[in-house]
Amino acid sequence: MRARPFSPARRRWLAAGLFAGAAIAAGASAAALRARPWLLNPCHATLPDELARHELVRGAWTGLDPAQVWDCHAHLAGVGDGGSGITIAPAMLSPLHPLQYLQRLFYLNAGCAHEAPGRVDQSYVERLHNLMDGMAPGFKLMLFAFDRAHDAAGRALPEQSAFHVPDAYARDVARAAPQRFEWVCSVHPHRPDAVAALEAAAADGARAVKWLPPAMGIDPAAPACDRFYDALARLGLPLITHAGEEQAVSGAGHADWGNPLRLRRALDRGVRVVMAHCASIGEDIDLDRGAEGPRVPSFELFARMMDEPRHARLLFADISAITQRNRDLAVVRAIIEREHWHPRLLFGTDYPLPGILPLISPAQFAAEGMLDASAVPVLEAIREHNPILFDLVLKRHLHSRGTRFAPNVFETRRFFTRTPT
Repeated sequence: MRARPFSPARRRWLAAGLFAGAAIAAGASAAALRARPWLLNPCHATLPDELARHELVRGAWTGLDPAQVWDCHAHLAGVGDGGSGITIAPAMLSPLHPLQYLQRLFYLNAGCAHEAPGRVDQSYVERLHNLMDGMAPGFKLMLFAFDRAHDAAGRALPEQSAFHVPDAYARDVARAAPQRFEWVCSVHPHRPDAVAALEAAAADGARAVKWLPPAMGIDPAAPACDRFYDALARLGLPLITHAGEEQAVSGAGHADWGNPLRLRRALDRGVRVVMAHCASIGEDIDLDRGAEGPRVPSFELFARMMDEPRHARLLFADISAITQRNRDLAVVRAIIEREHWHPRLLFGTDYPLPGILPLISPAQFAAEGMLDASAVPVLEAIREHNPILFDLVLKRHLHSRGTRFAPNVFETRRFFTRTPT
């Protein structure tokens, strides 16, 4: 399935990003950007009753047990000003690197922690609690740690790490509110202490492991990963790993390390693999046709693997980020319409990204007949108060040629509470 050329709407979105980047590079302040309501999240707090009780929201929860609904893809973020141990690359703090500077501005605005000097980390977590107040009781977020990039010898590369969220911080945030949060560790497989760190995280309640191979410097097909894969299989921890092109985070790895086919090594060693975003963007080499094979859509390779019987019990995917404007709508339709995949799809939001207003367009889905037009203003109003609820409601109501995501796509708890083998 080939990606279509950029539509006018996508070109407008890219132009908006370039405009903002140029404005920042020229010294524009966050206040100047805030004057453009289509660009920055207003970060409204409590969801108004008329939205909380709206039939669209009630309909989204109908048929779901909220206690079984865990958002399996939510990021912790900050700048390290609260004793969290979070670090971010210096380039993200400098207007001399406008794209990375812009990313930081948007991420923190999406998490409503952009106007909290000296307490950004705390404000980000406070916003998470604020959002959870608007979710049905029992719903949980799975909060991601994020390890540093490492080289092949297992040496940390802080200068090539866009950001670092320590396991201990993710664990402690989750422990402070166990009725709302679970946590996901992030351990680089080349670390000398990788297996010990993984075992410690599992003992501390980690529900999974998060990787972003192109940014972290991980080749999932490398034999050096085998000892880590064996430990994952023994402990029963799933690996949530990015697949396809990575556009949000820079780092130390090779772009081709996001190739879905490179995860066959983990599957062959008995690891439950969750391909984030269903590999819904980018192109990769079709390694089944040789190392010099043609480049094909990453989603095509993902779909091939999903349809291979030998992977049926171990290969899963989350549906985070699939509704973003940079995804081909034909791919989104395919994910929805392939109902035989639904038992292996897992709900995730990729928070805070749904809080970046230009990234997701309900109106575009309505124009394509995938969403009722009357839902658009309601969804846009919900997003200004609660991007997590917005993402859930949008995905519950999306449809394609008579098919919607099954309820079991959203009731993810069953997947993450399995016992070790």
